[in-house]
Amino acid sequence: MTQSTSQTESPAMQKPPVVSPQEWEAAWQQMLVKEKAHSRARDALAAERRRMPWLAVEKTYEFDGPNGRASLLDLFEGRRQLIVYRAFHEPGVFGWPDHACRGCSMVADQVAHVAHLNARDTTLVFASRAPQADITRLKAKMGWANIPWVTITDDFDADFGVDEWHGTNVFYRDGERIFRTYFINNRGDEQMGGTWNYLDITPLGRQEVWEDSPQGYPQTPAYKWWNWHDSYEAGGEPDKKWVEISDAGEAAFREKSTG
Repeated sequence: MTQSTSQTESPAMQKPPVVSPQEWEAAWQQMLVKEKAHSRARDALAAERRRMPWLAVEKTYEFDGPNGRASLLDLFEGRRQLIVYRAFHEPGVFGWPDHACRGCSMVADQVAHVAHLNARDTTLVFASRAPQADITRLKAKMGWANIPWVTITDDFDADFGVDEWHGTNVFYRDGERIFRTYFINNRGDEQMGGTWNYLDITPLGRQEVWEDSPQGYPQTPAYKWWNWHDSYEAGGEPDKKWVEISDAGEAAFREKSTG
């Protein structure tokens, strides 16, 4: 006995209407109003994050890294901001030892070159409980050499809400004092990977002049600090040619958007 067509076939896909170029442009312009409102709301939320209270980190934590033992302070690598993503790669995780958690692996696959974060005084680190030998092998296999990745050796994961589930913690260094400034998990981690989204959860933000930041926060002109990831120089001035190009491009964009 065979099943009827209604039992075996999926319902027809309800597709949007096909319209003229003029109608499509009008629909897009209507959507663009909402897109811009969304962008402004996102910027306002990031501004609120920059005003979040800080939590002092009083305990000492140690990690195993590719160069041996490292403290939480060491993970900053001298920078002021530190982002730590708790990735599940350890015994008991599906895929062990050949793979990390599938979700955590998708996050790692999306991470932009960390040199751009470094240029904004920010360090990104992944942390797991797998031994360094397994982490090194995994990074080489999956093409994640770009991502610093350490081994958790103590209660860091439990103390910062990532012992049973992934999550991203943000820290700020003031001299040798460390503060926890923000935390996201669940769907909040879905947006991570891009330079802008990482910077938007940090206490200093993107550090560009258009941002609404508290007085005294570091800010430089937008676009000017951008560089090829192999060409950043510590303390280097923006390339003069790039400044000219970005100024011209920004001016043309603003003229078009206001015309």
